[in-house]
Amino acid sequence: MADFSLTTLFVVPVGQTALPSSGSTQDLTAGTVGFFKSDYTLATSGNIAASPYFYVAQGRTNTYLQGSKRSDKIKGCPSGSGCNSNVTEWYKTTGCPTPANQITDVDNFTVLCGEIVTLTLRAHSSYIDTLYFNGFTRSVTVNAPCCECGGDVCTDVDTNALINSIIVKLEQQAPGNNPDNVSFNSFFTFENVGGTILRIHGKPLTQYGQPCDVAAFPFEYDRMYFSTFVYQGPATTADFIVADACDPVADVAVIQTASYASGTSDEIKQLEKNFYSYQAGYLKSLYRMNGYNENFESWVSAGTIYDNYYIKFNELDKSAYQWGDFIHQDATVIIAVPNATTSGIAALIEPILEAALGAVVSDNTCITTTTTTTTAP
Repeated sequence: MADFSLTTLFVVPVGQTALPSSGSTQDLTAGTVGFFKSDYTLATSGNIAASPYFYVAQGRTNTYLQGSKRSDKIKGCPSGSGCNSNVTEWYKTTGCPTPANQITDVDNFTVLCGEIVTLTLRAHSSYIDTLYFNGFTRSVTVNAPCCECGGDVCTDVDTNALINSIIVKLEQQAPGNNPDNVSFNSFFTFENVGGTILRIHGKPLTQYGQPCDVAAFPFEYDRMYFSTFVYQGPATTADFIVADACDPVADVAVIQTASYASGTSDEIKQLEKNFYSYQAGYLKSLYRMNGYNENFESWVSAGTIYDNYYIKFNELDKSAYQWGDFIHQDATVIIAVPNATTSGIAALIEPILEAALGAVVSDNTCITTTTTTTTAP
């Protein structure tokens, strides 16, 4: 969504199980979302394509000095019809409340008896990066186990014992005499997989509540991800990219990347605040205390996961564009619908939109798992 897009958000209430069957925009009950043709009669999947354009509208609780909440004119163009449309983007994102946490494997250790080995982790997230320059970076250094009497010093060390010794160091608690000390355990868990793999799991981020103050702790997209470095010798303050890449100690593979939660009720409620002023007839400002925001209406139900439909479009009437040394502003409509697995209203809304705009491009991926392998320097 472009920074200059004038955005209107419609949140379909959990209690809405059907689309309006009669009336026009002024007849919508509070919260009810409907679709209307250019003459303000109800749009259906059977008649919306023939309309010159259509509106999305929602009833308000407070109708004093303002009518229903309504989008600008959207001119669809079903696939293969050859018509002109003012829509530039049209897609859907499926709500995914549980983000994936990063998982990294360290294996193929090539360490000789008695060698010094260091493992460094560098973690990033929105909050972590506000506390630590260039991420939360910590290292542990271990001596590889000694060879048994008469053993071959040129033979790689017992990998299982090496991994266990690294985990012991990683799981040590930071000294408790300073509250600013942070341990690896705050962000990671570790396991020995089959005696050959050190597996590092990123922990879920701490969830913070939304207080009554509308300006405090706004929802933000955040994830924790980290880089892993394994190298010979003690911990170094040198940047890891200058380490000797010709002398690897182990291979590092990210087997699951961290992802973001999407479509959560906290996210949609924040969007209601962000886009409130664009459709408020008066009292457009949101004050810190809820009691001063009598026009603000929220149709989000806590704990609900929402699928989001995005329609991005230009002004229908090109003559409305006057010359100027500025960027023309387009518009975006977001329709947040309770997830299709928990509500049947999506099955009524999507066919109408597809009849007008063509098949929706849908992102149904909830957890993205990718495998990338790099050789540690």
